[in-house]
Amino acid sequence: MTDASAWDERYRATDLVWGAEPNRVFAATVAGLPAGRALDLACGEGRNAIWLAEQGWRVTAVDFSQVALERARGLAARRGVAIDVRSEDVRAWAPPRGAFDLVALLYLHLPSAELRHVHVRAAAAVAPGGTLIVLGHDRQNLDHGHGGPRDADRLLVPDLVAADVGDLEVVEAATITRAVASDPPATALDTLVRATRPR
Repeated sequence: MTDASAWDERYRATDLVWGAEPNRVFAATVAGLPAGRALDLACGEGRNAIWLAEQGWRVTAVDFSQVALERARGLAARRGVAIDVRSEDVRAWAPPRGAFDLVALLYLHLPSAELRHVHVRAAAAVAPGGTLIVLGHDRQNLDHGHGGPRDADRLLVPDLVAADVGDLEVVEAATITRAVASDPPATALDTLVRATRPR
């Protein structure tokens, strides 16, 4: 889905589509980074942005679904943290260059040509010494994993994501496995790319 109204309907249909806790892979990848300014692009209901705020980050959370952003505001208030929530379509919005110590782009699945532009702008927003984390369903998941989009053009490939990050230094670009809570238990394959901007 690439339409804001369709996402509004999806979020209205259930309470917290992906739960309130942060993505485990993302949390483990961020652990140890000094807290600073963070940008969560396509933040959904804000679970990762709110977790970052709880760790001391100053977070800007961006999404185009008004329902999701209202959920993010409410969840942040209940958890006693503040996040800066912005209504923007990441396909068109350019975050300020060099403004964030952490830029997170998690499970955004757009046609590859559109996603490439989002990756380029996300990388440009990373400050000197900062980190970009891109995490999403890997293309190999189509045949060997569980869940995720069924369109290969919307799935991630580590080397292709790494090629989008411009002058950042790629620290990690890999296909990783993730346990899925299902019956029977299943495994998903994700792309994880972590890149930093030299100081």
